Amino acid sequence: MKKYPIYSIEQFNCNSVTSDLYINTFKNHLINHSFIEKPHRHNFYLLVFFTNGSGIHEVDFDRFDIRPGSVFVLQPGQMHHWILSEDIEGFIAFYTAEMYNLYFGNKTIEDYPFYFSVQNSPEIVLEKEEIKSILPYFENLIAEMQTNKVFKRDKIMNLLDIIHIELARKYSEIYIHEAHSYNVKIKSLEQLLEQKFKEEKSAAFYASALNVSLKHLNRICNEILKKTTTEVIVDRVLLEAKRMLLDKNWTVNEIAIELGYDDYSYFTRLFKKHTAITPTNFRLLKKH
Repeated sequence: MKKYPIYSIEQFNCNSVTSDLYINTFKNHLINHSFIEKPHRHNFYLLVFFTNGSGIHEVDFDRFDIRPGSVFVLQPGQMHHWILSEDIEGFIAFYTAEMYNLYFGNKTIEDYPFYFSVQNSPEIVLEKEEIKSILPYFENLIAEMQTNKVFKRDKIMNLLDIIHIELARKYSEIYIHEAHSYNVKIKSLEQLLEQKFKEEKSAAFYASALNVSLKHLNRICNEILKKTTTEVIVDRVLLEAKRMLLDKNWTVNEIAIELGYDDYSYFTRLFKKHTAITPTNFRLLKKH
């Protein structure tokens, strides 16, 4: 029933290495894909590194300034769009979790700190020396995509992995996420929430499903996310509401029902309480 665009890798001019991978310079990417400047979602992971130009990148209603050294790491399902200057340059890569995890085997894409939780920031800003250090890996990726040498896919995957390692080190410096047993529970909560947030709004339901007491789950959420379990649930519901409000094909009443609220006025009050604006006014404000 989702009416806003969700793009798959197959909808881009994929290279022949694998249908689960797309790598390009940002300038070449824009030639055939100008639609990315309108709000949309992907069913794959996205990595983009800007080397020139400026602009705005909006990810799930958070706005980030684009500058040389800006890196963005997006997870499947996140809604985003760009406003870009004419002189924009950089690199872009798409890949699926299945492809990444199958190739490396002993680790998964979600092991990287920026992909661990949807609560984590999608932005990494590199300093001049860091740009100089990571740039050759991206240039080698593009060069390798244009060759037909033996072990082509292996080199591409390993270059991509080195880039992820370098970014993970930088990310860990900026956002300190200590390895913690609570992280496992948070990941489980988020996975369950993705499946159930439209029908289950009770914090007690999620605590029970995760085999912990509600008090303990609240402790975990407070320590890792600085929120109560209920706030985590409401935030996920409101994020989906905002995404759906961008599509004029949904009425506000339809959105309320789709998100599990039969009482339209309750949904409107909930939305306004947490965003300080009604759903209708939010839609008017976000018109592009």
